[in-house]
Amino acid sequence: MAILEILEFPDPRLRTKAQPVTDFGDELQQQIDDMFQTMYDAPGVGLAATQVNIHKRLFVIDASEDKSDPRVFVNPEIVEKRGIEEMEEGCLSFPGVYAKVQRADEVVVKAQDRHGNPFELDTGDFLAVVIQHEYDHIEGKLFVDYLSPLKRNRIRKMLEKQQKKQSKHLLIN
Repeated sequence: MAILEILEFPDPRLRTKAQPVTDFGDELQQQIDDMFQTMYDAPGVGLAATQVNIHKRLFVIDASEDKSDPRVFVNPEIVEKRGIEEMEEGCLSFPGVYAKVQRADEVVVKAQDRHGNPFELDTGDFLAVVIQHEYDHIEGKLFVDYLSPLKRNRIRKMLEKQQKKQSKHLLIN
C-alpha cells in the first residue's frame, strides 16, 4: 500500500468530473487500498478518488470513531435526499479550513462495492453528510461551492499563502 498525494485547492484537477468504473481488477483493488491508507494517514473520514488524481467514480469512507467501518462506494448515485442539516465540514483538499454547509439530513445511495456487487444504503446524520461531500468530489464540486463568493475567495487566498510559505520552506531546506 502507498500513501497518495492529496490535491489541494485551488488545483484545477479537483474540478474534474470522474468517469464510471468498469474494471474491478487488481489495479482498482490497489487504488482502494491506497486510498484507505491515505485517508487514515491524513487523517480523514472520507476520500474521493478525484482528490488523489484518480478520476474514477469511487470514494472511501470510515466515519467510525475507532476506524473499524471502512466502506467503499463505486459508481455511486444518490437517489433520494430528505431533510436539511447544517454541519461544519472540513476537507483533506482544504487543510485547516472548516465551514458550515447545508446538506440533506438523510440520503439513499446506490453503489457497487469494491468487487462490483451492487448495494443500496439509506442513512442519515454524519454518514449522510460525508457521502454527499465525497459524492460532490466525483462530480467536480467542492464544499466551498456552497459558501458565499467572499468566503470562498478568503479561503483561496489563505491556502495560496500557506502553499507559498511551504514552497519557500522547501527551497530553503
